[in-house]
Amino acid sequence: MVNLKGRDLLKMSDLTTEEVFYLLDLAAELKDKKKKGISVADRHPGKNIALIFEKTSTRTRCSFEVAAHDLGMHVTYLDPAGSQIGWKESIADTARVLAGMFEGIEYRGFEQTIVEELAYYSKVPVWNGLTNESHPTQMLADLLTIREHFGRLEGLTLCYMGDARMNTANSLMVACALVSMNCVICAPEKYQPSEVYIEKAKEIAKGTGSEIIITDSPQAGAMGADIIYTDVWVSLGEPDDVWTERIRDLTPYRVDKNVMDMAGCDAIFMHCLPSFHDLGTKKGREISEKFGLNEMEVTDEVFESPASLVFVEAENRMHTIKAVMDATL
Repeated sequence: MVNLKGRDLLKMSDLTTEEVFYLLDLAAELKDKKKKGISVADRHPGKNIALIFEKTSTRTRCSFEVAAHDLGMHVTYLDPAGSQIGWKESIADTARVLAGMFEGIEYRGFEQTIVEELAYYSKVPVWNGLTNESHPTQMLADLLTIREHFGRLEGLTLCYMGDARMNTANSLMVACALVSMNCVICAPEKYQPSEVYIEKAKEIAKGTGSEIIITDSPQAGAMGADIIYTDVWVSLGEPDDVWTERIRDLTPYRVDKNVMDMAGCDAIFMHCLPSFHDLGTKKGREISEKFGLNEMEVTDEVFESPASLVFVEAENRMHTIKAVMDATL
């Protein structure tokens, strides 16, 4: 019997394989009820959660707010200008203040040490909405999306292409290892994950039978993969002057039709969003004017293709976050 009540979710390795599947099953149940119009507002009526956002986001904020409202809860949103965390009030003090007013706290921001410290000093569950090193709620949405499409997770191979030094690739390796999926990280050598995260994933993989493979060859990485996954080349908070270097180094790892063809006709494409796949954003147009590129980490042809599950993936953020809050509260 899985019992996650009172637990934090700070990184994927906080969970066991059994707990991951429990959350996925719960998310699937809650999603089914949502689609059928069955209310779950009686599960946590009148509870309050705080959302601390040092990095803004569309999907994470909307997912937490809608999920909380569906569960009968109230939400207080603290944006970068609306909180004194780490500035006029220490993280430890913030955690203790908020824990006295709220039943749960979400943090989305920069260093993993911040969310870890929040959890240490908080007497209520703390959930990581994203840090530089870890993105557990995204991983649960990804796994739910993959399982919905293929009907299973075990034995599938996911290939991540691009800048693999940050939260998404770090978390994907662990997530895949936990559910017996193979994970191929395909990136230039200097953009590959640190050995700490690779070894953690491989340690978990020993017990589940999955493989963690690191390569700098797009051909080797994509060949036969069931899922091709990528992310933006420059993350929120990074300076604009890194674009020239990233474009030079990562353009060979852009996900285009050739990459999808190497993966195979049944392969799907995933992206945690937002994506620079066209000129539909102000930032995309700025990049185009400066570098002459209309597409970045993925071509519009792939992004808009039937193989792309990016919007199902985005919706599933809400269902899996709802499951996390329900289970831990």
